[in-house]
Amino acid sequence: MHPGGSASVELPPGRAIIPYIADVKRHSLEDGPGIRSVVFFKGCPLRCSFCHNPEMQRREVELVFRGDRCLACGECLTACPRTAISLGRLGRIDRARCEACGHCAAACPSSALAVVGRRYAVEELTQVLLRDEAYYRRSGGGITLSGGECTLFPDYLLALVGALKTRQLHLVVETCGEFDGAWFADALLPLVDLVYFDVKLADARQHRQHTGHDNQRILDNLQRLVRLAPERVEVRVPLVPGITATVENLRAVAVALRRFGVRRATLLPYNPLGRSMAAALGRKLPAVPASFMERGEVDAAVATFAAAVR
Repeated sequence: MHPGGSASVELPPGRAIIPYIADVKRHSLEDGPGIRSVVFFKGCPLRCSFCHNPEMQRREVELVFRGDRCLACGECLTACPRTAISLGRLGRIDRARCEACGHCAAACPSSALAVVGRRYAVEELTQVLLRDEAYYRRSGGGITLSGGECTLFPDYLLALVGALKTRQLHLVVETCGEFDGAWFADALLPLVDLVYFDVKLADARQHRQHTGHDNQRILDNLQRLVRLAPERVEVRVPLVPGITATVENLRAVAVALRRFGVRRATLLPYNPLGRSMAAALGRKLPAVPASFMERGEVDAAVATFAAAVR
């Protein structure tokens, strides 16, 4: 490999799934140390009612419509080959007819319509991420692989991580914890510098109710990773009023983390922006708060959690 270049990594024939990438966010200061690029994979095994990024739940390309940007110019009507758009329709798009081809988004002068999801070959995505290599090195930053859930695509993820590691870049994986634990421990963990591991609800019934999925494997995976590399695992607990930010749940999560030997945990105050994205996707608005948490609510949650981990 020549200086400044990237490794060309082939995916295993017949096995690899090329995921859709929802976004590559550059110059982030919130997703790990230093200045980072964040790769958002589309696809997640959970269906959290309070999801901050609902456009990343499904694996396929999706079309979003932001009504506040629409000029009602009608360019999208001419561009759509499926006649799936009507200016008189609430939300504009007939989702049953729409194939998310993107012709309407390309014609839209105000970006009211946009396609979420693009496929990259590993080498192409590597080159995109290396554009900011100087920022990573000067700031102690790197690349964060997020989603959705990046571990849904193990072959692709390993190929990408392998290519980035040839440049000795700092890598963070953000995960909901629902993955093959043995594979993660054996294949991925040796290559990443930090794991951000979400823990939402301690009670199995409540976890299933609010995420659509059991939490046993998630907790088992956390325990395994903490046992193998405690210094590289940071738990993140989203605070959702009335769901995860209850006294009972915060105490139960704190007790479990203490029992597992978790060294670092961060509480993330609720962000309601997932509601507007759900509307832009033509989905039913989730039954979650429509506003940010008050400072006092956050402080009370932190105090409850801190008291339980002592």
